Amino acid sequence: MTSGRRTASLHIMTPAHAPPTYTPYDGSSPLFAIGLSPLDPERWFEPDANLGSELAEKRHLVAEHGDKVLCAEAGTEDAQREILERLTHYLTTRHPDIYRREGDRMHMAGHTVDLADENMLPIHRAGLLVQDDLVIMRKGENGWRVAAAFLAFPSSWKLSEKFGKVMDEVHAPVPGFQGGSRNAELINRMFDRLQPGNPVRRMNWSINWRHALYHPVSLPSDVVRETPPENSVIRVERQTLTKLPMTGDILFTIRIYLDPMAIILAQPDAQNLAAGMADQLERLSIDEAEYKGISRKRAELLALLRQSQPAFAEPQKTLAE
Repeated sequence: MTSGRRTASLHIMTPAHAPPTYTPYDGSSPLFAIGLSPLDPERWFEPDANLGSELAEKRHLVAEHGDKVLCAEAGTEDAQREILERLTHYLTTRHPDIYRREGDRMHMAGHTVDLADENMLPIHRAGLLVQDDLVIMRKGENGWRVAAAFLAFPSSWKLSEKFGKVMDEVHAPVPGFQGGSRNAELINRMFDRLQPGNPVRRMNWSINWRHALYHPVSLPSDVVRETPPENSVIRVERQTLTKLPMTGDILFTIRIYLDPMAIILAQPDAQNLAAGMADQLERLSIDEAEYKGISRKRAELLALLRQSQPAFAEPQKTLAE
């Protein structure tokens, strides 16, 4: 359900921005669709050239916001340790050119994590190894709930509002995913049926009006109104779900990529990318567009995206210089 084009290049705004890593907005991952696909276990995590800077931002966010980005129920320690152990083994085995372990210390991209530091939660230590956010889902009497999380880069939601809630409550604001809906039933069933060794992934995307990984709340309406559509940023989420064999909990990971609209429209296949994005935006219902925060900007975005390919030729030349 995703585009096949991938790189391990920078995805931050630079004078010579590399192509987007994933392009689910091309129509391959429709909005408001569950869209699960099998995940190759060898591609569980995908560190790239932004690893050092994003790990630094994670450290800063924990220091500044504390339990707004890091929280765990008592009794989840075994699951946290299981994640830390599995992640440490995976990273040193799959990405030995990036991760180097010396005793209890893991070194990567200019950072060091003491894997045995009991002053930090295991999920804290694990989250400082990768660019992805980590969320532990645990099954209870009322369903699967958010039991622990290191959520540094939220997409217009707050951990404090979702922590301890079951999936139906987490998705209550999402059109078509409310409790009792077919989508809600499918998600709960999928969580129940997920098996160790058979992880899955999905892609999601939205439109932001600033380039920021930490995005717990939407920008004020006046800021959005005054931001030209060509200055928008497409926020791509690569999500994975892995059943933990020892504890039976599920690890939900979220990796954020930020693709400036100007970069997307400077790609060689910009016309196809723009057309795929426009088609999806046009199909959104009023409630869906409102939830995505684009109802007041949809017409402007569509006008930009429906431009012909020649209109994008000059930006491409400028960015390459």
